[in-house]
Amino acid sequence: MTTQILVDDADAELRDYLVRQGIEVSVLHDAGGLERRIERGRPDLIVLDLMMPGVDGLTALKQLRTSGDDIPVIMLTARTDDVGRIVGLELSADDYRQAVQSA
Repeated sequence: MTTQILVDDADAELRDYLVRQGIEVSVLHDAGGLERRIERGRPDLIVLDLMMPGVDGLTALKQLRTSGDDIPVIMLTARTDDVGRIVGLELSADDYRQAVQSA
């Protein structure tokens, strides 16, 4: 069975890397549609960007956890402050990583 990961559409580098590893990648264009997207097919993992268009990643995570869903979620962001990390982990993100900016 192939691993399925749902990622933010803004991170093409991450998507390309995962595909090269043989992972099936689905794209999330807007975190506001996360629950509808999950209803169409449950991924094994969700990678949410903190600064997604529309509904931000933290809000989407909170909605997901409030609904009782326990899909593993990794928060990914270019921000360097610790506030987002603390909030993300308090909202039950499984991990929180700062994205490395390429030059």
